[in-house]
Amino acid sequence: MKGNRTKLRLSFNSPAILVFTAICIGVQLLDLATGGRSNGILFSVYRSSLRDPLTYIRCITHVFGHSGWEHLVNNIMYILILGPMLEEKYGTQNIIFVMLATALVIGIINPILFPNVRLLGASGIVFAFIVLSSITVRENGQIPVTFILVVLLYLGQQIYEGLSAADNVSQIAHIIGGIVGAILGFVMNSLSMKNRRNY
Repeated sequence: MKGNRTKLRLSFNSPAILVFTAICIGVQLLDLATGGRSNGILFSVYRSSLRDPLTYIRCITHVFGHSGWEHLVNNIMYILILGPMLEEKYGTQNIIFVMLATALVIGIINPILFPNVRLLGASGIVFAFIVLSSITVRENGQIPVTFILVVLLYLGQQIYEGLSAADNVSQIAHIIGGIVGAILGFVMNSLSMKNRRNY
């Protein structure tokens, strides 16, 4: 009598997060192969001529570039932990929008505030995900206590470090990412609650 055998299969449960991770790894390998030139040309953001088409592309692509494997692994670990849960809750298209919006806002603000600094990395998306994961479905306009604690602990720390550290560029990116995550989280939760009431 043959026993029931369960076949183990790989599950691509979070396409947006898995594709983002694959792109970041590919960009890091490309940067190694080009001796750092690819990150400087395409995968970091800094003030440059508005006539250069790459100026606009870099406003998005800077989140794929990282200064090294340690920088990449630290960001990707958080994204792989938080991202699948968020993608399951909000949907793939919404999570892609959150990542694009975070990248774009940081990509625009950084050259304005820090014209002589080149910024790269997905830490802004990490902080958007951290704040977004703390926002649960709200009833009657209630604000989750977890959200308040995350804002006080994470963003408060970043604001303090940004004001006290000599190099506060990365802290600004973290703060912007957290703000984008908070705004979009409340908007998506409000829309989700409205759709449920309509049904």
